[in-house]
Amino acid sequence: MPAGLDFHVLTCRISLRARVPLDLPTPAANRFRGALGFQLPEEIFRPSAQEGPSGLHDRPRPFSLRAHHLDGLSLRPGQAFELSLNLFYADPSPFREAFARLAWAAPLDWSETYHHAGLAAEPGPPFDLRVRFLTPTELKPPVPPGSLPPFATLLARACDRISALRAFYGPGPLDVDHAALRAPAGAVDTLGGDLRHAAAARLSARTGQTHPLGGFTGHVDYAQVPNAFLPWLQAAAFTGVGRQTVWGNGIIAVERIVSPA
Repeated sequence: MPAGLDFHVLTCRISLRARVPLDLPTPAANRFRGALGFQLPEEIFRPSAQEGPSGLHDRPRPFSLRAHHLDGLSLRPGQAFELSLNLFYADPSPFREAFARLAWAAPLDWSETYHHAGLAAEPGPPFDLRVRFLTPTELKPPVPPGSLPPFATLLARACDRISALRAFYGPGPLDVDHAALRAPAGAVDTLGGDLRHAAAARLSARTGQTHPLGGFTGHVDYAQVPNAFLPWLQAAAFTGVGRQTVWGNGIIAVERIVSPA
């Protein structure tokens, strides 16, 4: 793959067993967020940059939880459960230690899979694409209820997040002309979709502030998407798009739409 056009992620699968009766909230990631917030070093849990471009004074966090399949579940003592953690940070040991110190769950297993993904697409014709929003997603600019997100907005947010994560935690800034890459995205038409908007929030025990966690879920279909964009959206399936991705919001999946023969 071309140098400077790759992306690195370590996918960790964590098996745990409930020590006590465990009622998980919706989203379930909130339960793990609280534990990690008190146990991870501040420079990992809440990293900040002393300087940098506007909007990046606070760095993106170097991890993203995947626990939406546990939303609202009640677990019995001794019952096993799993979640995933995508790491964009070189050393997973602080996360292993944090999960090992959970008072309400005992670790059973930890497995890791390293992904080294290329962002340069193979040559190919454009295609129709379905993007599934598996967990609440909030993009900027916001998508009003009853509307569908333009492809250019989705791609821009994906590129922003991937680029920032690689610049701060990977080999360095991507060697890509972002303006030239994104320009064709404005011509991609929306075929249709089905979205549901939901409101949710969490109360921070540390600050007393309420933080929104809502957004839309469902799917949107796009017409004749240039092949160059597919690797970026596939990488965004690891990173998430939009706000609160560190806690599992903005999880997407992409698939080509195959017309009936």
